[in-house]
Amino acid sequence: MIDPELLLQGYRLGVFPMAMEDDSIEWFSPDPRAILPLEDFHLPHALRRLLRKKVFEITINSAFSEVIEACAKRKDTWINQEIVQSYTRLHELGHAHSVEAWKEGKLAGGLYGVALGGAFFGESMFHRVTDASKIALVALVEHLRTHKFVLLDTQWLTPHLQQFGGIEISRNHYLHLLRRAVELPRKFL
Repeated sequence: MIDPELLLQGYRLGVFPMAMEDDSIEWFSPDPRAILPLEDFHLPHALRRLLRKKVFEITINSAFSEVIEACAKRKDTWINQEIVQSYTRLHELGHAHSVEAWKEGKLAGGLYGVALGGAFFGESMFHRVTDASKIALVALVEHLRTHKFVLLDTQWLTPHLQQFGGIEISRNHYLHLLRRAVELPRKFL
């Protein structure tokens, strides 16, 4: 298991771990780095309609283990058992969090990440029902805004994140934003 303080120090310095095919752990600091600007979050029209229908029930930290295990169950994954154990320990210590989307009492999708100061580091998301992970992301953004977080790190930019306003910034710019964000006295819960 990765030592919790080493993990947290990595996030403070702008690096995060991923498991490789041989189960070794490597640390990454992408340049450019992707973020989802909380103030410019874009909610697609179709998703806005779905939100109004209240198809999903949202919870926070009610199924962390189920969420991280579901995120790990894909063909190409960077989440091995060492990562699962390490982030589960971070969750027990109050630093890693999950947002769950439920439909008819079953876990339909969700995401997890790490909170430090006013920064949230999104790690992974999954869905079993169409749009469930997107609804979880919307709930996360609302939660972060309510708690006055200033940085939502998404590591790399994907077309999925671009539709919500995700952007790439230089590593230097990211590290500047990160230093300010982690110093803020914020609580995720």
